[in-house]
Amino acid sequence: MIRLRILAIVALCSWLGAQPAQTSRSIWDGIYTDEQAKRGRPLYDQHCASCHGASLEGGESAPALAGGEFLSGWDGLTVGDLFERIRTTMPQSKPRSLSREVNADILAFIFSANQLPTGKTELPNATEVLKEIRIQANRPEKK
Repeated sequence: MIRLRILAIVALCSWLGAQPAQTSRSIWDGIYTDEQAKRGRPLYDQHCASCHGASLEGGESAPALAGGEFLSGWDGLTVGDLFERIRTTMPQSKPRSLSREVNADILAFIFSANQLPTGKTELPNATEVLKEIRIQANRPEKK
């Protein structure tokens, strides 16, 4: 029994090692849709604006969610990191109370407010997928 488990683990590790590396994406690659950001606006207004401001400018005890300082603060991390921070700590009065779908729509609105480009597919709500998308404060140069 133990020998079979070891063989299964070795086979799985071999298979995982043989998989091609995922193409790394960034927030500049159109990772949400305009429709999703539009759905996120009223959700942001309802759950976030009282602390973070109607224009995402921040408040007395809440950071701004738009602008260079916001993007710079997350530079080098992943969308999954940001999503998990929002999902597990917001809204401050009732953390973890919003669904993954609502959090993804709110995050799409935040990206829209930061003038990040839209794409053809909605921002997913699975953390493991979002961890594959880098946050870059500055738009990369086109090759």
